Amino acid sequence: MSDRPAESVLKSPLRPGLFDGRVVLITGGGTGIGRAIAEEMAGLGAKIAICGRRTEPLVECANALIAQGYEAHYASCDIRDSDAVSAFVADVIARFGRIDVLINNAGGQFPSPAAVMKPKGFDAVVRNNLVGTFNVTHAVATQAMIPQKSGRIVNIIANILRGFPGMAHTGAARAGVENLTKSLAVEWAPFNIQVTAIAPGTILSTGTDRYPPELVERAQRQTPARRLGTCEEVAHLTSYLASDAADYITGATIYIDGGASLWGDIWDVVNV
Repeated sequence: MSDRPAESVLKSPLRPGLFDGRVVLITGGGTGIGRAIAEEMAGLGAKIAICGRRTEPLVECANALIAQGYEAHYASCDIRDSDAVSAFVADVIARFGRIDVLINNAGGQFPSPAAVMKPKGFDAVVRNNLVGTFNVTHAVATQAMIPQKSGRIVNIIANILRGFPGMAHTGAARAGVENLTKSLAVEWAPFNIQVTAIAPGTILSTGTDRYPPELVERAQRQTPARRLGTCEEVAHLTSYLASDAADYITGATIYIDGGASLWGDIWDVVNV
């Protein structure tokens, strides 16, 4: 019998104990979607390692998990720094012995028409969202998953199905991650490593708090479901893809956006 708190398990529709004995590393795990994933997977039995650039939310998240009786580890880490990433991954393996699941959630962007976007801003977003994702993925795969011949990698990207007008920098970077997902799914299949991506629509989180209110309101109006998504809904899908139930799914991108990728535009082209 597990001694995990029952109230935390009830937050998830998935089977209690689903991740018993497994180690999950989550980038950007201190806030928003990353924290929701950390809380859900901990409640399902996983040992959690989180990283991010800001220490304060990591400490808060890790302490909250530990207070509930879960195992959690954190460290400040800039995923753009490959040496720092490699050291963090080695630290997680030294602490927990292995890494079974990697959730590449860290990233960031800002609304901006491409015509007024500075090259420095474009480069910063691509380095964070694309290069940073590769740095973590490569370190986890080579240090843990390929040697142990098993693993799950889930990349959190964005709604890029019809481009990303108004945020071309992150659209380009996330499209790169989606293609990387496909490439690694094939290359690492012989090692029993499944690689998938999740493309959320507009999700109510600490990220959307930084967007103009009128943009968020329009996103809600233009979404066929007529509402925005929640971090918990993304966490449910992430947990499924990281579980044994998704053992034959690899290279796929799953959209969780209330139909927004099929219909409705947030940006008015004439104003952009």
